[in-house]
Amino acid sequence: MMTLIKPQGTLAVENVSLFTPYTGVSASPGDTIEYTVGVINNGSSIKNMSFSLEDLPEGWTYQLSADGREIQELSVRGVSEETINLVITVPGDVEQEDYRFNLVATDESGKSSLQFLVRITESGASVSDFTTEQANLQGHADSQFTYTATLRNRTASQKNYALSSKAGAGWGVVFKSGGDSVSSIALEPNESKDITIEVTPPENVEEGTFEIPIQAQAGDVTAELTLEAVITGSYGMELTTPNGNLSTDITAGDDKVIDLVVKNTGTAPLVDINLSAQTPPNWETEFDKSTIAQLEPGQSETVKVKVTASDEAIAGDYVATFSATSAETSANATFRISVETSTLWGIVAVLIILIVIAGLYYIVKKYGRR
Repeated sequence: MMTLIKPQGTLAVENVSLFTPYTGVSASPGDTIEYTVGVINNGSSIKNMSFSLEDLPEGWTYQLSADGREIQELSVRGVSEETINLVITVPGDVEQEDYRFNLVATDESGKSSLQFLVRITESGASVSDFTTEQANLQGHADSQFTYTATLRNRTASQKNYALSSKAGAGWGVVFKSGGDSVSSIALEPNESKDITIEVTPPENVEEGTFEIPIQAQAGDVTAELTLEAVITGSYGMELTTPNGNLSTDITAGDDKVIDLVVKNTGTAPLVDINLSAQTPPNWETEFDKSTIAQLEPGQSETVKVKVTASDEAIAGDYVATFSATSAETSANATFRISVETSTLWGIVAVLIILIVIAGLYYIVKKYGRR
């Protein structure tokens, strides 16, 4: 927590001054303090200055930047102001007391300085931070939840953190850094790294909010983070027939009506379910309705499909696949259809045979004795 102690401006030599309203702040060991400093040129000529920090405590580090770039020197036009950013990193093992240091701007005519005070409110300890900007994610039971967390080593020494999770049974947790799966991560003092945490719910998980405790441990140093996964429901669908039979027969050139049962086996509603079919060449299918607007969990709906076999289909077994598809899930039913030739042609064949036999009998009877 940063608190204002007193604003301070120091008049620079040759009409140059440095100013920031918060020159005195409170901080904890391992904190990063950011200052916005105005460099004011009250004169009429351009001033070229370099910057440094004097009396910065041992182990403390700093960075000077402007417009996102680290700088060493700065030019300020006459009667104008430029802004620079000063970032101070406090070591993790710092003692509880007041620390003073100066930001110094140097030009050809002399030096201008601005004094800062940092009040450390507690003595340094072996601590680390494990944080995330978005700890709560929502999705259905088949989702993979991906979190981005930052692990920071606030101690004064290099640490190798073992990463682990205390998620419930069936939950899968994978840690990644730089695109690679990892089980540990090494950090220098005051260094931080982003870690991707991929969480997969167990099968048949119910709706609700679930906590996933995450831990990074290096010896006696432990950093913990609690993630949340909100399960909105699971998606499942089944496509079958009223009696479960997935075979039928048909006569070549004829049609047959098949009853299909679409059932929502999940815990969340299904919307805009589309029905389709894949049949042998030159076969035709027609659904009494090709779309189901909504199907609540546990509910089912029967759809009729008329299948027409090709006139040229020969006797044998054929396969037709029916599909029900929504944005979240899909289901298929594969039918074995036995094709039989028309009985009319059988009757015609029998008549032809009988006619041939009768003809032979007549010829033998009339001319056989000769």
